[in-house]
Amino acid sequence: MTVNDILCELEQLGSERVREQNARNGATGPQFGVKMGDIRAVAKKIKPDVDFARALWATGNIDARLVSVLVTKPKQLSSDEVEAMVSEATYPWLADWLSTNIYKQHPEKQSLRVRWMHSDDPMLARAGWSLTTERVVKSPDGLDLGALLDRIERELPTVPEASAWTMNFCLGEIGIHHPQFRERVLAIGEKIGKYSDYPCSKGCIPPYVPVWVREIVARQGG
Repeated sequence: MTVNDILCELEQLGSERVREQNARNGATGPQFGVKMGDIRAVAKKIKPDVDFARALWATGNIDARLVSVLVTKPKQLSSDEVEAMVSEATYPWLADWLSTNIYKQHPEKQSLRVRWMHSDDPMLARAGWSLTTERVVKSPDGLDLGALLDRIERELPTVPEASAWTMNFCLGEIGIHHPQFRERVLAIGEKIGKYSDYPCSKGCIPPYVPVWVREIVARQGG
């Protein structure tokens, strides 16, 4: 199976409806508009191969890049390669797949986290805050949570939307997992008001931190 074979298959699976939906959700650049379930089905036909994954990514096609993420071996990518991929992935869904499948699985993710937390590139900053949130939840030792809250309070109102999303989640997770900071987290969330008017389906929890944190803590019996 060649890269051209994959592109032809993806083109056949694409639809105008999905292309329009992707565009509304921030997708720019070439795409066929393939449903995520079909993306996964195509990837399952491909044996994990980092060189083939690199070739798929190099096409610049969003659907091919999604397949690439699923057939990449993260440990075989250099940290510079990972950084380039993250910087290029401006489509939120692709950025999230990179988070789950690539940089959170990479052996150098801690050094990347530190570097990205000081980046002016909004996609790298987005990834840096995502990795920091993982640390907040799973391994907070060594993190200065008070300093993180200082930075969030200072920067969240004005940072680009890409990094604001993961920064806001870091704020919420500090409030959920670290009760000693909860009141301050709620105060910051109320002061900034980020996502206070976010549209949310019935039964879902909105990303507005005061509502989100209180709801999760209540469900946990806190």
